[in-house]
Amino acid sequence: MRTDDFWQLIDEAHAAAGGEAEAVAAGVLARLATRTPEEIVGYAHHQKRVLAASYRVDLWGAAYMINGGASDDGFEYFRGWLMTQGRAVFARAVGEPDSLAELPQVRAAALSGEEFECETMLGVPWDAYLKATATDMPTDPDPVPVPDLNEFWDFDDEEEARRRLPKLAALFAEPPAE
Repeated sequence: MRTDDFWQLIDEAHAAAGGEAEAVAAGVLARLATRTPEEIVGYAHHQKRVLAASYRVDLWGAAYMINGGASDDGFEYFRGWLMTQGRAVFARAVGEPDSLAELPQVRAAALSGEEFECETMLGVPWDAYLKATATDMPTDPDPVPVPDLNEFWDFDDEEEARRRLPKLAALFAEPPAE
């Protein structure tokens, strides 16, 4: 499966589901389960690459701010949600996490407290493979390395958050003390 095919599946499901994360994941699953086992494995490999590329401290800080915290698993589920938003949103957020402040649903979450996670999206290739073949997907012989995150900043430090993610901080951080 090519990268364009991977994102086309997601973008089609996103359009059909109106962007609701769980519905997007279900749509991708339904579409992917009709593909060959080789294509499903290819999708899984692309998903691992996408998740590795998005394993960045600055994006983790954005997830932490938006969701009011983000554990290791919470950051994984946030990136699952981010995948459901489609290629353009995902790519922009990875390159510029502060751009998430421009998404209407993120702006609304600043008032509502809604959190963005989609664990279901992370299991799509395995579920699709099982649905298509009635067997478990084989282990990837060419695993994608995950980068080492060694430059963490204190996500609770609102001054640092304002410096690194000013648009998100304007939405989610407490106002500075006078």
